[in-house]
Amino acid sequence: MLDQKNAPLFDALVRHAKGSVNLHIPAHRQGKAAPDILVQFAGKNIFKIDMTEIPGLDDLHNPQGVIADAQELVADLYGAERSFFLINGTSCGLQALLMSVCGHYDKVILPRNMHRSVMAGLIFSGADPVFIMPEIIPGFNFSAGFTKQNLKKILHEHSGAKSIMAVYPVFYGVGGDIKSIAEIAHEACCPLLVDEAHGAHLAFHPELPEQALALGVDASVQSTHKLGGSLTQSSVLHLKGGFLDFEKVADSLRLVQSTSPSYVLMASLDTARRQLALHGRELLQRALMLSAQTGSLLDEIPYIKVLSDRHLTAQQAGFDGASSNEISTRLPGAEVFDPTRLVINVAESGLSGYYIARLLAERYSVFIEMADALNLIVPVTIGTTEGDCLCLVQALRDIMQKELPHNMDKCVIVNYRAEGFCAALTELPQKAMTPREAWFAKTETTALVKAKNKISAEWVAVYPPGIPLLCPGEIISTDIIDYLRKVRELGLPTQGLADSSLSTVKTVL
Repeated sequence: MLDQKNAPLFDALVRHAKGSVNLHIPAHRQGKAAPDILVQFAGKNIFKIDMTEIPGLDDLHNPQGVIADAQELVADLYGAERSFFLINGTSCGLQALLMSVCGHYDKVILPRNMHRSVMAGLIFSGADPVFIMPEIIPGFNFSAGFTKQNLKKILHEHSGAKSIMAVYPVFYGVGGDIKSIAEIAHEACCPLLVDEAHGAHLAFHPELPEQALALGVDASVQSTHKLGGSLTQSSVLHLKGGFLDFEKVADSLRLVQSTSPSYVLMASLDTARRQLALHGRELLQRALMLSAQTGSLLDEIPYIKVLSDRHLTAQQAGFDGASSNEISTRLPGAEVFDPTRLVINVAESGLSGYYIARLLAERYSVFIEMADALNLIVPVTIGTTEGDCLCLVQALRDIMQKELPHNMDKCVIVNYRAEGFCAALTELPQKAMTPREAWFAKTETTALVKAKNKISAEWVAVYPPGIPLLCPGEIISTDIIDYLRKVRELGLPTQGLADSSLSTVKTVL
């Protein structure tokens, strides 16, 4: 084991800041020419470590010194064979992984609830996606992981697939049976790549789900800035095992990462790793206790329920000798759950999650991570305070008392929920070309009502449940048009289309 008390990159930056002649970029010259109002707010020290590749500070794209040492410490801590700092977020890590394993028309098996950055990876690589549908959690209506049974079926149909990708855990804190999925992938000689954006903290407390790397995956990408304490846009990519060419991954990263990497972001990764190594367990113990306490208080508020393990189990008839009994089994795609993530269901109130999130921000200055039609998503992190949580509880209690008498007749968004949203997702659209082909094809703007049987040149996802309804290269059906028209009527948020009004869509000529 390496000495996790060290922070080699950060220490080198601090040493350099103590006295040197810097005739290089950035132009603010260690804060001397930085915007005065920014210096007044942030202080000068942050500018002193905003450096560039000079002797003694190493090079992210060819690390041999302090950056290499810092990345080695990360790999040692997480149990990886090799780890890479990412300063373009988890997005660039996912894209580099796809580019390292797939070329034009190579099959890659992906969950339909993939992050939108993966679409860019498909376009960059030219890979041909084979989508696997995630499971939907009843009552809460969000997409979880996919099952090993579905994976086996798709692998049988597409035996030449080059890789498999999974999301673990999903945005809502649940995850599938990654260990079994990794075993199935390896039996098919496929590497398993995991989007672990919401799992940078998992390795540091026994009450949390195991991190993906401990379950046999070949690569995971973690958003350290989300739940690990580093600065926004900083992430880490981990590699392990013999199914990936590590140098090919490094080459791919050089294509998608900035050639002017931020030393501030890299220093935040170095120091966040140190903090997690030295104090991660105690910080997460506090977060776990705070999450449990907050969840209990929220459950006491009428018309609110907080996602817990009991919502992720199903009662099935079993047979014990001569008598029948009920046994609890885990819902498919939700074998694990991160209890630090509060998923607050408000469906019974008749108010949408969108509406409540807006009230929280506008009336109470309480800003949450995300809302969908049925839920509020609130991560309790290593930095969350008891005061933060009490403000949330009090605000939601106040909203339920004041809003319900006036809004029970305004719940059309909530009432048009699981059945309506999931009906359009039971069958994948027909695919006519790869995302890359559609992206680079000549296109035209088509009125949505006239887009039947045309090939989409865009992607669109609707929340909930966050699964792309269309991807580039897929054929627009009557059902999809009707679905999007309903979404437009309800005013639900969408992502992907250039025309946010949902009146037109880009199609392939």
